[in-house]
Amino acid sequence: MSASAPRLRRVEAFPVEHEGRQCVALRDPAGYTAAIVLLHGPLLDIVSLFDGEHPIADIQAEVMRRHGQLVERREIEEIAAALDQQGFLDSPGFAERRAAIDGGFLASPTRPATHAGTAYAMNAGELRATIDAFFAPPAGPGPIDGHGAARPEVRAVIAPHIDFHRGGPAYAWAYRELAERSQADLFVIFGTCHTGMEHPFALTLKDYASPLGDVPVERDFVEALATRARQDCFGSELAHRVEHSIEFQAVFLRYLYAGRREIRIVPVLASFAHEAMLSGRHPDDDPRVPRFLEALGETIAASGRRVALVAGADLAHVGPRFGDPEPVSAGERRRIEREDQQMLEPVAAGDAQAFFESVARDGDRRRICGYSPIYALLRTLGGAAGSLKRYGQWPDPNGVVSFASVVFE
Repeated sequence: MSASAPRLRRVEAFPVEHEGRQCVALRDPAGYTAAIVLLHGPLLDIVSLFDGEHPIADIQAEVMRRHGQLVERREIEEIAAALDQQGFLDSPGFAERRAAIDGGFLASPTRPATHAGTAYAMNAGELRATIDAFFAPPAGPGPIDGHGAARPEVRAVIAPHIDFHRGGPAYAWAYRELAERSQADLFVIFGTCHTGMEHPFALTLKDYASPLGDVPVERDFVEALATRARQDCFGSELAHRVEHSIEFQAVFLRYLYAGRREIRIVPVLASFAHEAMLSGRHPDDDPRVPRFLEALGETIAASGRRVALVAGADLAHVGPRFGDPEPVSAGERRRIEREDQQMLEPVAAGDAQAFFESVARDGDRRRICGYSPIYALLRTLGGAAGSLKRYGQWPDPNGVVSFASVVFE
């Protein structure tokens, strides 16, 4: 950051109402700061000009043009200093903050339970009681009864990664089937990377911590997979640090099997489908994608382990919270559901190509969050059929999120 031309980092901006006033909130999805900043009026105009191209004198002139008032240089410098202190500016201070945080993560033997105490309870008893309630009808599928052994083995599930308090019962619809109809003790978890990555896949050898106990990573499997994939599978490992899409699945798996079965996981963050769509290509046009997924299949076969696949994947993200101009009406919610259901048809058919094309057809107008992990799961399964167990929406007019539970045999 130049002292005379402050630059805001790439952070998330979304509209909120605070004390009866419309504001724009800034949040860092990369998790280098937990602060949320609310901006409105001239303050919003000032910070919107923190692009590294506007010296403070130019910011003063632009605010004068818009509002007819002079903002002193000292005030703008104080705003920039406050944002920098919180970690929102691209600056030497932020570079030091990021290096310290990244270094601490890479040095740790475990991946911390980043969202414990916010997205779900830190206390183990409270967390178990919360998840127990997700199984209760009518929203949930009923308790795990252990009578599913006579039915076909579950090979994979798609479960949400929305916050538990918004979509908890939908998790239960997927995981009940897994608990009753799978003998797996190794779970490959594909998760969305919400911040994007340099590499299409990111592995880690770090066990996932949870309030219910650590969920260990099968290190030999991960290392064998990385060797077979012939690419840098750890170059984007830092993406695991605060990403919740795998964390929530690890918590649910630990809940299911604590005291029942020793399990291990293979955490795989994925980010390639949107990149392919935006460039007018197919995911397999990037040779790293098929090479990794084929290596995964080979590693599963060579392991001799009982393996199930999990995709932590939400669906549509529509509304002002995600960049749309208008709140989501009841009619728009019905349209979202109709289009989601159409998209889920090739998913249930196990057709990765048709799923990719169904999202790409309209340029991903609904912002399908699970694009990469769902594709990766379908491609790895190789055409296995699935069944939709639950579809749901979190109906906030400022930001509807949809999700589904799909089970594959």
